[in-house]
Amino acid sequence: MHKTTLTGDDCFAVRQAARRISQFYERYLSRAGVTPSQYSILALLREQPDLTMATLSAVLVIERSALLRALKPLVGAALVTSRTEPRCRRQMFALTAHGADKIAEAQVYWLDAQQAFEGRFGSQQAARLRDELFRIAHNLPQR
Repeated sequence: MHKTTLTGDDCFAVRQAARRISQFYERYLSRAGVTPSQYSILALLREQPDLTMATLSAVLVIERSALLRALKPLVGAALVTSRTEPRCRRQMFALTAHGADKIAEAQVYWLDAQQAFEGRFGSQQAARLRDELFRIAHNLPQR
């Protein structure tokens, strides 16, 4: 039987690490004026244009309300465009030319953060950590 302590709490450990890693990347990405969440959205839309809110939410594993909060300043800054698909009435999001420039700028800082993280923890350890976290994210039920 597991003891009821925070040091034995898997969820607490992952959330604490996630917050620290987000803060670490935020220090770098703030130079480009984006948050880690916004960077992920821009990078995803660069790879896969014209995504629906449902697809963005599912791929990013983020609640729709949090996604809307992250998208609002991106749309307002003309980094992302939003349109409604006439035949299915779904809202679609895509990167604008300005958004492509912003993700290119931010990627420089993201690479710096990635190198600093791997320099501190080792590139092989970081790769193993990513693999394990993606495995967890893809193998736990959504709800």
